[in-house]
Amino acid sequence: MPKITPFLWFDNNAEEAVNLYTSIFPNSKITNTSRYGDAGPGPKGSVMTMAFTLDGREFVVINGGPTYKLSPAFSLVVNCETQQEVDNYWDKLAANGGTPMQCGWLTDRFGVSWQIVPTILPKLLMEKDPKKSQAVMQAMFKMIKLDIAKLKAAYDAA
Repeated sequence: MPKITPFLWFDNNAEEAVNLYTSIFPNSKITNTSRYGDAGPGPKGSVMTMAFTLDGREFVVINGGPTYKLSPAFSLVVNCETQQEVDNYWDKLAANGGTPMQCGWLTDRFGVSWQIVPTILPKLLMEKDPKKSQAVMQAMFKMIKLDIAKLKAAYDAA
């Protein structure tokens, strides 16, 4: 069976992004780095591609120049068991120029979009009682960073 590996295009800061990501997530490491040579198109010695793992999942990045841009049309989901995990990943990924968005989404300072999602959220949204699932949905729409206690309170109040 073929392996599918996400491949992300950066202008020129892939190495900085990979160093941040591998410092945030457990069981993460850089596994390979290739650099531009005399033929370019990047400056000689600068990172061309990097392979790395985030919590055991493989990724590859390239410093490919400004031709293509990352967008929220593609995002990485971080499933969190606790509010402490939500807060930790949110704070680290949003730091130094990240852009928080509605419903637990953020774009980090490199342009990569993330969803920081408590694992209880899908369970609450799939509730058979439509009043409860709608109450959770409405509560979520009012949030930037997701708050497990407020999601549960909306569920319980419906």
